[in-house]
Amino acid sequence: MKNTVAFAAAAVVIGAFAALPPKVPAVRPDHPRLFFNAETWPAVKARAFGAAKADLERLLATCDRFPTNPVCSGTEPAPPGWSSATPLPPIREWGPQAAKCALAWRFTGKPEYLEKAKRMLAVSIAAYGESCRNRRAVCWESTSRILAICAYDWICEALTPEERRALIVPLVQHVEDVQPGQGKPNIVRRNTGGATTGCYGVPSLLWYSGVAAAGDGFCDELAASHLKRGYKVILDTLAFRDRIAGDDGALSGGVAGYSMGAYPWAHFNFFHTLASAAGVDAAAGYPNLALFPNWIWWNWIPSKAGPLHFGFGDTRHARNLLPIGSLYEHMTQYAYFYRKVMPDAARLAMSLRERAPNRSLDSTWPMYPFIFVDVDNVKPFSAEELDGCPLKARHFESVGQFVMRSGWNDDATFCMFTAGGEVTQHRHFDENNFVIYRNGFQALDSGSRAKQTDHNLTYYYAQTVAHNCILIHQVPEEPITLYWGLKYNGSEGKSTYGGQGRAKATPLAFETRGGLYSYIASDATRSYGPKCREAVRQFVHVQPDVFVVYDRVASTNAAFAKEWLLHTQNEPQIADGLVRAQAAGGAICSRTLLPEGAQIAKVGGPGREYWSADRNWELADDYVRESAAVCAKSGWGPWFGQWRVEVKPAAPAEDDRFLHVINVGDAADCTPVRSECLKGATTDGVRIAIPGRNVNGVQGTLEVAVVFNRIGSVGGEIHFRLVSQDGGILNAESFRLAESVMPQSGVFDSTERK
Repeated sequence: MKNTVAFAAAAVVIGAFAALPPKVPAVRPDHPRLFFNAETWPAVKARAFGAAKADLERLLATCDRFPTNPVCSGTEPAPPGWSSATPLPPIREWGPQAAKCALAWRFTGKPEYLEKAKRMLAVSIAAYGESCRNRRAVCWESTSRILAICAYDWICEALTPEERRALIVPLVQHVEDVQPGQGKPNIVRRNTGGATTGCYGVPSLLWYSGVAAAGDGFCDELAASHLKRGYKVILDTLAFRDRIAGDDGALSGGVAGYSMGAYPWAHFNFFHTLASAAGVDAAAGYPNLALFPNWIWWNWIPSKAGPLHFGFGDTRHARNLLPIGSLYEHMTQYAYFYRKVMPDAARLAMSLRERAPNRSLDSTWPMYPFIFVDVDNVKPFSAEELDGCPLKARHFESVGQFVMRSGWNDDATFCMFTAGGEVTQHRHFDENNFVIYRNGFQALDSGSRAKQTDHNLTYYYAQTVAHNCILIHQVPEEPITLYWGLKYNGSEGKSTYGGQGRAKATPLAFETRGGLYSYIASDATRSYGPKCREAVRQFVHVQPDVFVVYDRVASTNAAFAKEWLLHTQNEPQIADGLVRAQAAGGAICSRTLLPEGAQIAKVGGPGREYWSADRNWELADDYVRESAAVCAKSGWGPWFGQWRVEVKPAAPAEDDRFLHVINVGDAADCTPVRSECLKGATTDGVRIAIPGRNVNGVQGTLEVAVVFNRIGSVGGEIHFRLVSQDGGILNAESFRLAESVMPQSGVFDSTERK
């Protein structure tokens, strides 16, 4: 059979393994303790001279090029007036290089590597202290300092007691000094993020500091405090991530650049070091984490430009490339830790690993190539097995993402709908937003966080106006809900442009029926605050490439004007209620059926690309130029969005209904599907006709009627019939639209409404 995967729901192993206890496990008395120990070191060394010999040779060559007298720089105070919302260059220090030299010494025993490591540690630790005294962050991430701590641990047995004291005491004290708290100095650009973020801020240093210094007689009291506090930070992180992953597999947030970047390091490094320092295997106690490859798989849009993603949240939008630079190492970790506990998830991780262009394990952490065993025994799924998955929609509850697709190849149609969820990290004010991709981003999120040196991030890009949502303009306008980034003092930045606040939408319904349709209903009323009585969007994806969007919108005052938005990259053409736009190799057609007599206009073009609240929130010129140059080389992007369509009711009213039929296709031949509005006493709907459909081997025109309740309970019906060329009915099916959220779980869950 072509598809040999058992596509039954894979049960998530909740409760089968115990999470870690709150008491800190005892740390072994000898060194090394971090990532390997006296018992595991022989296997690590054997791998270095065996399967990972190429990695060892590259490591040694790199260390040979390092200077013997390294110098740090950049520890001076931050420039006056530096904003905490903009990046600050990290200081120049040698923590990562010290870790590499420490490994090189352990593998070869050559004294020159040991001396380089010692010197690098000494100057780096001095620089950490100077940076802190000048109230300047060492770096946004904790990575380099964790590696400095590892370097100390790995050479500890070769140091005299005086040398150990001279290194570990100021290093542990630095970790203490940079922690937030009452009476602590205000350090510019200090990252205090912990359990609910990427956990690569200064709190993450505590665990490694405590492990490295515990019980050695130099700073035992402070080390014990760090061990206890750091252990709690990681336990809280694991509990949060396991809950957010749930039975679908997101990771602390829905933005790919973060969750596929530095976020996984926090739990992987802890799993490794808890095992090496205390002999505790922790991964099995958090089985939901194993499902993260499932989230990647659903967010993976194949294209000739490379794998893409939907541009959700704080994504720069230049090319919307899926950040797969660390994919190989992350998927190796998932396969390593979960090959026995969640074998399907481990196999999916290996399948994704096969697609990684970068096959290196040491891009950031030099010890990774030498500590993995048995991973290559995990068999990946074949491309045929993955492409054979019958599921066409997936709901990731915790991050508020619904992903729909017509297939798994680069000619398929892909869509993301945003609603609800628990996580707010790097999430915009975009409840009930949708993004549609077909050979290009045809309906997209616009704007960019750029270099965080302009005002687009706060006043446009994160605001509702930059998304495919509904606007409700209060009179007089309400204060804007601010986002992170540079603040603007002009009058245009005081009020929201019809947007939402921080309250999340409530998903009311979700279902998917394989080759027919997927359906979502979501209530974003609370997101708009007191100006809104109702903001419900019903969204139907009719396979393969037609979407029906119905909005029930009621303001608390008829004077509060409403607008329905559709963002496109290139200028749309508007005629007789129809909008058509092209981007890359695809196109979109959108027909407005309701409100009757709607006013349809376009906003955009040079000087008005990011228009909101009486001004254009331009992107920084240097970022635009750099992005354009990069995109020109690849022939892909940028996807900042330059135009939007605004659909307005013909006259003011408290209650309005918006009904749109959207279809996407290839740029050369994408034409609007035939559609007619269906009006009932208490319902609104549309009948569409899709010619050339094959259903169970029978060819005909697929007629689909979608009917929504105009008032009362949110719901409706959907009717399908296949009509032959002579008008005969070849097949007919009808369904009530779901009134609850369909559950899904595990890997390859084929659950769908029957």
